[in-house]
Amino acid sequence: MYDELCILSGRANPPLAVEIAAYLRVDLGAVELGNFPDGEISVRLDQNVRGRDVFLVQPTGPSVNENLMELLILIDTCKRASAARITAVMPYFGYARQDRKDMGRVPITAKLVANLITKAGADRVLAMDLHAAQIQGFFDCPVDHLYAAPILDEYFRSLNLPKENLVIVSPDEGSIKRSLQHVDHLGGSFAIVDKRRANAFETRQENLIGGPIEGKVALIFDDMITTAGSIVGAVKTVSQHGASRIYVGATHAVLCGQATERLREAPIEEIVVSNSLQLRPEQMLPNMRVISVAPLLGEAIRRIHRNQSVSYLFD
Repeated sequence: MYDELCILSGRANPPLAVEIAAYLRVDLGAVELGNFPDGEISVRLDQNVRGRDVFLVQPTGPSVNENLMELLILIDTCKRASAARITAVMPYFGYARQDRKDMGRVPITAKLVANLITKAGADRVLAMDLHAAQIQGFFDCPVDHLYAAPILDEYFRSLNLPKENLVIVSPDEGSIKRSLQHVDHLGGSFAIVDKRRANAFETRQENLIGGPIEGKVALIFDDMITTAGSIVGAVKTVSQHGASRIYVGATHAVLCGQATERLREAPIEEIVVSNSLQLRPEQMLPNMRVISVAPLLGEAIRRIHRNQSVSYLFD
């Protein structure tokens, strides 16, 4: 249907784009990215994309505004260069937290960003572990939504943790469905941390529902670790209830503010995250393991390019 597959990368996570291109056995597209003296983003394609199936790899993590604007400009550049189809590959989708009006006089930024991406010229979006699955419906174009859970589960299975001594912990009620899927794949019992949000920046963990957890190995899963307040609070609650070892698994390591310090001081055996976002050297901890999602994204891109089904990758 399209002349040729083309993978282009913004500056948000170039190593991931390189891995995806290597998986697909294609060269990463040539694009010049920079900033004008006043901070405006400069983009220039150094290759022909006319009639090609273009995939732009650009997670919109920190710095969110800069990376989002760069993605929009990349989309516009490819559209004006006559690309046949443009797919925004967003392993991390920024502005996802505000996906509804839960109080008066607040925006729905997830819908706003979806509108911006569509209006800029994206024909399709490939995302991973959206903060809320309903965000797919905000786009007026097809969305392929992948999950990193199978990759995380595969790693934890390799640790040979005994199922009879395992408990999967949801750090809050919003993660129950995700955590139950891990129970289905890994086995073990199930528990929920009762989290109460004091404000936009602070949470407190009140109780532990389910269990028992004393003497068991606890696996705590979440979609992202931002300030680490929620996840560390869950870790402390689980530790206070007698867990022998605690592991944390998350797709997106956003790690803002004091997140790294909080994780370093918490009683965590290992922190397992994906490379959906590029971590800086100072964010890496001795007990942190980064698992690549490039094969998953690469296979989805291959199937989208060939107009094949990608539904089995959703599981």
